[in-house]
Amino acid sequence: MSHRILILGGTTEARQLAGKLAVRASVTLSLAGRTESPVAQGVPVRSGGFGGAEGLAAYLRETSTRLLIDATHPYAARISANAAQAARATGVPIFALRRPGWVPMQGDRWTEVDSVTDAVPALGSSPRRVFLALGRQEVAAFEAAPQHHYLIRSVDPVEPKLAVPDAEYLLARGPFREADERTLLIEQRIEVVVSKNSGGTATYGKIAAARSLGLDVVMVRRPDLPEVPSAETVDALAATVVHFLEPDAERGV
Repeated sequence: MSHRILILGGTTEARQLAGKLAVRASVTLSLAGRTESPVAQGVPVRSGGFGGAEGLAAYLRETSTRLLIDATHPYAARISANAAQAARATGVPIFALRRPGWVPMQGDRWTEVDSVTDAVPALGSSPRRVFLALGRQEVAAFEAAPQHHYLIRSVDPVEPKLAVPDAEYLLARGPFREADERTLLIEQRIEVVVSKNSGGTATYGKIAAARSLGLDVVMVRRPDLPEVPSAETVDALAATVVHFLEPDAERGV
């Protein structure tokens, strides 16, 4: 197959997209390497960074990549910016998979903030039992509010552990069912959930469970991402890519 596609991944959707496109092109899936034991991806995987936009551009040229797909997490703003810049520099077309964010529903008690750092004071000064469902990279910000009890869930261990007097750690990989999340929140006597607006269904259970229990949610808004051609679902983007590749296939390229 002559078409080389590089997918910047790290999401379930990226893996699904790679599987759909692998039957039509030579697909490489790039992972940032932040998860110690990623699930099997089903296509060749490149792990680790590229060295910014310039490094990614060099990789695209060296491998004669035909198409770049940004299927990273909605909060991977730097990677998305680097991808858009590398695509402009090389002339390699780029598409993005942009999962829609969650929207508050009746009964939700959200406080929306612009960053994880802003989420810390949003918890208030009085001690609360807080569920941090953010991933291990960003929980250190909450050392600035040591009065709270923290339940911290992550795929890989948080190292070093937070310098706070009262924290518990839970290792788990989604998807998480609403019923299980409700049980967890009740058993841990959680009063407030801190979450990113990841979108999708895999981690929405905690948001639905918090709503049913009348709990506060501190929701970190999504960062601004570059404007590139995009689709909201794996199937829609796969169809777009197949249509994009068809002219080359008709010419026998």
